[in-house]
Amino acid sequence: MTKQEDTVFLKWLVAHFFKNLFLNNRFFYTLIGVVVLFVLSFIFSSLIVLAKFTFYILLALVFIDITLLHREKNGIQGSRILPEKFSNGDQNKVGLKITNNFWLKMYCTIIDELPTQFQERNFQIQTVVKAGDKVDLNYTVKPLERGEYNFGQLHVYISSKIGLVSRRCSFENSKIVKTYPSFLQLKKYDLISLNQSSLQFGIKKIRRIGNSFEFEQIKDYVQGDNIKDINWKATAKRNQLMVNQFQDEKSQQVYSIIDKGRVMKMPFENLSLLDYAINSSLVISSVVVRKHDRAGIFSFSKKAENFVVAERRNAQMNLIQESLYNIETDFCESDFGNLYGHIKRKITTRSLLLLYTNFESLDAVHRQVPYLRAINKNHMLVVVFFKNTELELLKTKSAKTTQEIFDKIIAEKFSYDKKLIVAELNKYGIQTILTEPQQLTINAINKYLEIKAKGLL
Repeated sequence: MTKQEDTVFLKWLVAHFFKNLFLNNRFFYTLIGVVVLFVLSFIFSSLIVLAKFTFYILLALVFIDITLLHREKNGIQGSRILPEKFSNGDQNKVGLKITNNFWLKMYCTIIDELPTQFQERNFQIQTVVKAGDKVDLNYTVKPLERGEYNFGQLHVYISSKIGLVSRRCSFENSKIVKTYPSFLQLKKYDLISLNQSSLQFGIKKIRRIGNSFEFEQIKDYVQGDNIKDINWKATAKRNQLMVNQFQDEKSQQVYSIIDKGRVMKMPFENLSLLDYAINSSLVISSVVVRKHDRAGIFSFSKKAENFVVAERRNAQMNLIQESLYNIETDFCESDFGNLYGHIKRKITTRSLLLLYTNFESLDAVHRQVPYLRAINKNHMLVVVFFKNTELELLKTKSAKTTQEIFDKIIAEKFSYDKKLIVAELNKYGIQTILTEPQQLTINAINKYLEIKAKGLL
């Protein structure tokens, strides 16, 4: 071989052989034992033969182990199965397929290069694959922010039963998966109509009452029916109270308005209030469309953005999902005056407006009340804001020291201020939802169905 050929061969050897060859713990433990024997042979000279014999055996086993692992070029094959997109805040499944083409059983340690957003440093899966067999594995990941998640290579470290060395086999190129607002919740809250099974999620069952002038049927009177709808002729014929039932009014506009100012960046259970609002908006929009109403969304801070006109069409949910995907907080103070002007210009018919924001003090509410009252004058406004669950937990803890007593009193004051905010808004006829972040979606759906049932819109 020429000098140039030698150089090429050495480069190949380093790149494809030594780079993927790793010594296992079992090798080092055995080597330590051999070293101990050599050390003891200085004291007991008879051990020198045993020490040399053990050392040569170790070298022979390492050579045999390396030969077994490199006997087949494509002895191990692996692949990763990723979903088309991730659902934010939910457990998402990732699949793995490992195929053993060797003629002997292999011990595999699988290390997947997870996206940096997960901050997972010690991820690994250990499995045993029989000769000529194939195994399907899976694990779950929980993204906590929207955006692109870049998966790297999939590494499979294989060892034989000897277990002195490992061979690394790498598969898959980098792949990006986008994380969208929680579309998995759409299946969880798939409310074509409320039924008894929904009660397990805490959703209240509300009897729907039609409010349009389109007649549907005559039915028996039950407590809670509007006495103005009593059909006196049918009552006289049946000798019992009968009422006219009308079809529920449909094709009403429902807008989810998301405050993306700095107050919505507050985190609860690793998700920001903004992400809770976005996930809820996606679900409530789906429910609205299924109820034959028109769903739309937009966000605001210094100005209104991400506007999707309220419609009921096949592509509406895709438009809403893409718009929600791009919403990010700008850490500014939200301008409710600009919000009022935008609503007045863009939303000309009476609509249900679900405003996701957060207030921590009465002073903050008093500054925005004039704008909220002006919006509520022409629309049905529901202000959605959040309980501080950390403060609620602090209230329930027993206080033993002076500092703990002070902390508990402050927590109770902030919690009481939230109730005062609800009372202040209700005083002006503004509907409110004060909820824990985890219960936001359920409570928003309940409020929408309640407003529909009562015909308030």
